[in-house]
Amino acid sequence: MKIVVHISRIIVAVTFIFSGFVKLVDPLGSAYKFEEYFGYDVLNMEFLIPYALPFSIFLILAEIMLGVMLLVGFLPKFTSWSLLGMIVVFLFLTWYSAYFNKVTDCGCFGDAVKLSSWGTFYKNIVLVIFILVLVLKANVIKPLINLNVAKWTTFLSFFLFLYITYHVLVHLPIIDFRPYAVGKNIPKGMEYIGDEEPAIHDFFLESSEGEDVTTKVLTTDNVLLVVAYDLSKSDKEGFSQVKSITDKAVKNGYLVYLLTSSMNEEFESIKEEFEFNFDLLFCDGTTLKTIIRASPGIVTLHNGTVTGKWSWVDIDTIKLE
Repeated sequence: MKIVVHISRIIVAVTFIFSGFVKLVDPLGSAYKFEEYFGYDVLNMEFLIPYALPFSIFLILAEIMLGVMLLVGFLPKFTSWSLLGMIVVFLFLTWYSAYFNKVTDCGCFGDAVKLSSWGTFYKNIVLVIFILVLVLKANVIKPLINLNVAKWTTFLSFFLFLYITYHVLVHLPIIDFRPYAVGKNIPKGMEYIGDEEPAIHDFFLESSEGEDVTTKVLTTDNVLLVVAYDLSKSDKEGFSQVKSITDKAVKNGYLVYLLTSSMNEEFESIKEEFEFNFDLLFCDGTTLKTIIRASPGIVTLHNGTVTGKWSWVDIDTIKLE
């Protein structure tokens, strides 16, 4: 029985650490997913939407820390029962999403690994079985080295994960799993591969006059895009920083636009306030949140290939060609 416990321990620990890590490097992505879950069409708990980010951070830290604690053997009984409680919640959410076809991608592995709703549900069923073994045989789980090592590994890991969370929220995800990562070619990402849906299927840019300028943006040598999915929610201090780099880009011959899903009137107000010398393009808000997590954020393109991405706080580090 001990070998079954050890195998279960490794599988569950590695799964929770991996799942937590790929979300830890991009907590805003998880927050957007929880906003989707809390929405009217899914759980109808819209009052929780403003708390999606702190909720996602708490859940991510809990997930990855429980994985670490299980692996090193710290507080095995508490860890096993906590894992069981968490997986039961995940099991319900994935069943609900799959059965009622509410959320097609649960975001369990962030943007790193995509699973269907039913695939995620069956994965959680398997994890429940392994975790039940751990709950029933928690006394078999011992520290890998000794209790002090397990304790300090747990504490140091927690503070490391807190720092990573802070860093990626201030700047950008330290690992970008999305189809708009630096080096990715957007037109290629829009191509169909066999019967599969392309990685990018909703990248459409429209001017305030209703003109489709997607091809123009994706076939120009040097493009700089200021991305702010919702102008009312964007950092106003960021716009004051943005002007320095956009002025330089225009002077260097870059095609410069602001991408947003907000109304033209909001942009005109900001354009006048910060004396911007470029126009806006409309794009779907979800697409913009996928392109870059900062708002405002800066994206540079070369013939449709992403050459750089920066949060507005890192504008001083941008070097234009």
